[in-house]
Amino acid sequence: MRGAMLTALLAGTALAPIPAFAQEVEAEAEAQTPAPVVPDTQVIRSIAVAGAQRLEPQTILSYIKMRPGDVYTAAAADAALKELYATELFSDVKIREEAGNVVIQVTESPIINRIILEGNKRLKDDKILPEIKLAPRQIYTRSKVRADVNRIIELYKRQGRFAATVEPKAVQLDQNRVDIVFEIKEGPKSKVRQINIIGNENFSDGELRGEMLTKQTGFLSFIKGGTSYDPDKLAFDQQKLRQFYLTEGYADFRVVSAVAELTPDKEDFIITYVVEEGDRYKFGDVSVDSEIRDFDSERLTSNLPMDTGDWYNAKMVEDTIEGLSETIGAFGYAFASVEPEYKRNKEDLTMDVNFRIGNAPRVYVESIDINGNTLTQDKVIRREFRLTEGDAFNSLQVKRSTARINSLGYFQENFEVGQEQGSAPDRIKLVANVEEKATGELQLSAGFSSLESFILQGSIQQRNFRGRGQTVGLSLNYSRYSKSAQVSFTEPYMFDSNISFGADIYRRDYNSFNYFRNDRNNTYENSTTGFSLRAGTPLSEYMTLIGRYTLNLEDVTLGDRYFSDLDGDGDVECNVFQAGRYLCDAVGKRTSSIIGTSLVYDSLNNRIRPSRGERIVGNLDFAGLGGDVKYARARLNAAKYFQVLGNFVFSVQGEGGYIKSLQDRNRPGVDDVRLTDRFFLGEPEMRGFDIRGIGPRVVRKPVTDGVVNEDRDQWRDDALGGKMYYRARAELEIPLGAGARELGLRPSIFADVGAVFGLKDPVVNNIYSEATYNEAGEPILDSQGNAVTILSTRPVDGQGNENTLRFVEEYLGDTPKPRVAVGVGVSWNSPFGPLRLDFSRVLLKEDGDDPKTFSFNVGTQF
Repeated sequence: MRGAMLTALLAGTALAPIPAFAQEVEAEAEAQTPAPVVPDTQVIRSIAVAGAQRLEPQTILSYIKMRPGDVYTAAAADAALKELYATELFSDVKIREEAGNVVIQVTESPIINRIILEGNKRLKDDKILPEIKLAPRQIYTRSKVRADVNRIIELYKRQGRFAATVEPKAVQLDQNRVDIVFEIKEGPKSKVRQINIIGNENFSDGELRGEMLTKQTGFLSFIKGGTSYDPDKLAFDQQKLRQFYLTEGYADFRVVSAVAELTPDKEDFIITYVVEEGDRYKFGDVSVDSEIRDFDSERLTSNLPMDTGDWYNAKMVEDTIEGLSETIGAFGYAFASVEPEYKRNKEDLTMDVNFRIGNAPRVYVESIDINGNTLTQDKVIRREFRLTEGDAFNSLQVKRSTARINSLGYFQENFEVGQEQGSAPDRIKLVANVEEKATGELQLSAGFSSLESFILQGSIQQRNFRGRGQTVGLSLNYSRYSKSAQVSFTEPYMFDSNISFGADIYRRDYNSFNYFRNDRNNTYENSTTGFSLRAGTPLSEYMTLIGRYTLNLEDVTLGDRYFSDLDGDGDVECNVFQAGRYLCDAVGKRTSSIIGTSLVYDSLNNRIRPSRGERIVGNLDFAGLGGDVKYARARLNAAKYFQVLGNFVFSVQGEGGYIKSLQDRNRPGVDDVRLTDRFFLGEPEMRGFDIRGIGPRVVRKPVTDGVVNEDRDQWRDDALGGKMYYRARAELEIPLGAGARELGLRPSIFADVGAVFGLKDPVVNNIYSEATYNEAGEPILDSQGNAVTILSTRPVDGQGNENTLRFVEEYLGDTPKPRVAVGVGVSWNSPFGPLRLDFSRVLLKEDGDDPKTFSFNVGTQF
């Protein structure tokens, strides 16, 4: 039955009396049966309409000029046909006349039942249907179909698909209805195959192409991006060429023409620029002419960045205008203008530039208006302003206020503080038109890390709690080797004063591990429960002093396999032969009461992904205000970011620390600083090495038949940390083209250097297998008849028998010599979550260090 209906539907399409879409109205009218030739004196007695279904006869007659009483002629009949076809309400019209009675036979245009798009994959229906004129229940017209075809093709051209074609079809249905089907062939995205430049003599084609946004297709097109043809980019690239030449001194440069030709296959474009470079100019006389009495023209002239004889540079002129504007704005002259006056000297090819500073009154802030904030309280925004009502206007303070409000993260990106004329010429209004955005964050993530295997993380945070600018948060983390929970609160302006306050309550469980036969084995577990209080106050615009207090309750435990009755007196204690004296010394509960201070200097332009500025943090902590632990610890961390070579971001970071115990435990082979308080270094702080892969460690090597096994996979490796460390990193983030940026790819190259050192040498031993004896001096045997042995440091047992050497311990890695690793890394916002890959090569290492070539971290959010 369904097949029969489909056959009938297709037959209806083939036999439908609807004219072809390409047929013109005039040609269709001429194809109709002409009115019969009758004598010119025939008078029309009546006009009737036949075949009308939806339209009233009187409505149809209103579209024509023919009326009863007129003389009927062939010309009058032709004019009526054209008038009716022009309405596009009819698919067929015939006129006949008998004895003065005129009958107009019409076939009405069908009603559109539905619009169907086929073949569109790159542009979905919801992007195309709102842009076309045809719609269900409208009367079908050929002109609208043609217009919609052109509109769809235009939409694809905007996507760079100039080879796209659209074929309209009509499917005839019953009750004079049709389905309109647009068959779309999208075609490939049109690329720029070649960029030709004609007329350039001083710069190569490659140099000029490098200045353009549009790029040629080639081997590295995926990375470069920008290879799609875009007419808007063509105009922008002309401006980029002009800017480049003006920067190089070619003041007469112009683009004569820019032509984009589509290849015959409509898949690529060839762009040709014809340029005229002109002569190269140098700076002639450069000066400043100030009409404001507070600024001395000669002094400003002496501070200009360009000198007579330098090559002319339009960018330097623009920067000078901006610098002068900021200088006079910083002294309160908000409405003073800086206008450059040029004089081109063709004879000696020099360009005289005079910067004229117009006279203007000194301006004061009349009011600060805040609009658009529905949740955030006015005071949260107002306290970030570096100016108040009545202050002299200062453009630098306005710029800083803009940066501080943007740093809140509560409002739209690229927010700017507006400026409006006040009630008098010397008054100005500062206006903050904000658009609030969501500040609550709920995040659940799961992933796999080469450090911690399976990871689960969850957090909820509100950064603008109740519109007061407060931050509250709860976070939970779980992995194979670490677990934590934390509740935090921060008030940036306590009691509306310039003092911040924060508190954290947390529980952290960490399982340390070592490697043995290429497997990870848990060594000790450190559980920390505590809280931290902090308060800070700014010392200057960029410097903050922070004080804090921390109370930690720590419990370090070892597995049961590390405990045994060594003396045979029934008391179970930590087996130093099994665990090592350094681990046995860490076991136990202790309380740490710590007071500390931090001095922070921060001028970064973005705290998440900085590209300019520096951040320096100095920390000093003292443990011993009560509790069981006493030490002093100092750390310094500094980072600086530069934007180089265009959009490359180069950064250098360095940090170091030292901890000194304030209690003497006076035990041989045991350092005064406890294991859990020391510094550790390795991945992820320093790539190229495994977690805790650098620095002092005890390596236990197995011995078989008197031969030490030098296979590292068979060693047991316990990192001990150090009392001193340093680390530095240099990294260059490489910008990619638009295509790679859309994928979220951010590659970088890096070099890491660092070391951790400074421990007291621990006690290491040769470990033997010693037989056990009963009171009669006979060896004790197990149920299988084998001798029961214990680990011991004695080469000869109490019976004078030689014990079997089982392990050899060595203390390695305690040296300040630098470890160096270089590598490449890439961050990718992949479809299944953020992914970080690092490939490293170690250039310098010491015995015992644990290098690692590849590391990754991946997760997803849901």
